[in-house]
Amino acid sequence: MSNQQIQSNTLFSFNIDDAIFDAAYPGGGRDKYHPKMLTKVIIYAYTQRIYSSRQIAKAVRENIPFMWLAGRQRPDFRTLNRFRSQRMKDVLETVFTAVLQFLADEKYISLEHYFVDGTKIEANANRYTFVWGKAVSKHKAKLQAKVHALFVDIEAVEKQEEQEHRGQDLSELGESAEIGREKLEQMTQALESQLLEKPKDKPLKKAVQKLRKDLMPRLLKYEQYQVLLGDRNSFSKTDPDATFMRMKEDHIRNGQLKPGYNVQIGTEYQFILTYSLHPRPTDTRCLWPHMEKARRILGKLPQTVIADAGYGSEENYAYLENEHVKAVVKYGSYHKEKSKAWKENIGKIENWTYDEAEDTWKCPAGQMLHFRKESKETLESGYEIRKRHYRSESCDGCLLKERCTRSTGNREVVVSLERLRYQKQAREILRSEDGYALAVRRMTEPESVFEQLKNNRGFRRFLLRGMEKVTLEVGWLSLAHNLLKQAANDQKRKAAILQ
Repeated sequence: MSNQQIQSNTLFSFNIDDAIFDAAYPGGGRDKYHPKMLTKVIIYAYTQRIYSSRQIAKAVRENIPFMWLAGRQRPDFRTLNRFRSQRMKDVLETVFTAVLQFLADEKYISLEHYFVDGTKIEANANRYTFVWGKAVSKHKAKLQAKVHALFVDIEAVEKQEEQEHRGQDLSELGESAEIGREKLEQMTQALESQLLEKPKDKPLKKAVQKLRKDLMPRLLKYEQYQVLLGDRNSFSKTDPDATFMRMKEDHIRNGQLKPGYNVQIGTEYQFILTYSLHPRPTDTRCLWPHMEKARRILGKLPQTVIADAGYGSEENYAYLENEHVKAVVKYGSYHKEKSKAWKENIGKIENWTYDEAEDTWKCPAGQMLHFRKESKETLESGYEIRKRHYRSESCDGCLLKERCTRSTGNREVVVSLERLRYQKQAREILRSEDGYALAVRRMTEPESVFEQLKNNRGFRRFLLRGMEKVTLEVGWLSLAHNLLKQAANDQKRKAAILQ
């Protein structure tokens, strides 16, 4: 039996409850094609590296396994594309959960260990239609200055008339006050009212035209850009949900930023347990929303989360601790701490001694650093980091000062004791026998899955646009991967029995 037949047999034998598709067809009535058949055809297409709806429709007409799955029916590419990107938007996650439940019941997965990692996949967007957050802020500030200058000129010419019509002097706005679109619209309407009374006033007419045809449309555009940006630093005009990121697939090797999405997955035994998409290029702030989606799909959080140093922030450690999840998560300096250079660096606070009772630090020279004050740093996510400031009494005459710090005064350190506590816990877990085994296993878990998706399955660029549709695309890909993995495991089991 061929590999294609094994995969299609596995897919055809998997039972999907018809009630799952009720949300996709709330109107009732009979549809031309059964949603279960379309689901199997699309999943099987993804297992065969066929992602284009036109190519899937062509395969249904020409390829025998596709004909078998479709029951000799021939849905066209519009039907297939509409089904996978619109009809299934509220259903695909339920289908994915049903497949996971089947895998758990059949003991393919245990849901005890959760290996999380992320990769960047290029969006279906033009690489040169970028909008940068800093550029938008700069151009908007220049526009604000032009608006202020324009009204200053008008005020200089007809100050008394403007006061009577607008009810306030321009100076009351403040030279640096930010003018929004609504406020500028009111001010422009006031000028237009003046223009009706003095239609021959050329400076006033020129100012109104400039506001209506140039300044106001540009201000509207910049405000719309800022809404689309949110807390990001860039987006693509072709796909506004995509953010410009630096990809590993950089064949030209010029570090070019490309529009893309950060795809996060959680795996166990190389089965995908959860998938999520994020517009952020770094993994650090993706853990919390990803784990919340994992809670929704799995019904609970896993017992243990294993991740690399990209997730090792104080915020993530605190989240996992509060949720009573064991964190086998490295932090940024975990491997560096093992080096000889790190251990001999007397300027590193990790090489100092902390007296918890006295709340003091002792440096390698024997100098005591006493607590001075506490400050707080609030991250964009709202998480609050409490930092404690310590300063030595006197570093004058210290023989180790040049190796310790470059500052001319006494040594001062700012440290988060919570971060040090979380790092100590992570260090103990990672150096334990079980923790080390899980950290090593992580290298063959999500990394292998990404290699399967991007290299073996050839999926390196999304076909759809928008966060919602791209998330569906990853969902279809994850379903196909899980069923392929199940078929491969079944083959291995049968081969072992025959031997």
